[in-house]
Amino acid sequence: MKDLKFEQKRSLSRQEAADQLVALAEALREGGEAELDLGAGTLSLRLPDDLSSEVEVEIGDGEVELEIELKWPASSARSGGGTGRSRSGTKRAAKKA
Repeated sequence: MKDLKFEQKRSLSRQEAADQLVALAEALREGGEAELDLGAGTLSLRLPDDLSSEVEVEIGDGEVELEIELKWPASSARSGGGTGRSRSGTKRAAKKA
């Protein structure tokens, strides 16, 4: 069982998608505590210095699907990286806390 799972599916303009990726990139660059505005709420994460990544592209059924996955151990939350929490209805800047 997962401690927390947040999943959001919605239609975005290309500019909105770019804005979300830029906010995530800025949070990753700065590290530490990050708050990402996801429209319906804010996702707060502690970001470690090191993480693993996976990029997956699928083309089929008339669609292109691009997934970018970042992972790090939840145990690193105590030492500076780690888990997240979601707060719905709270609007914050899409940058670090």
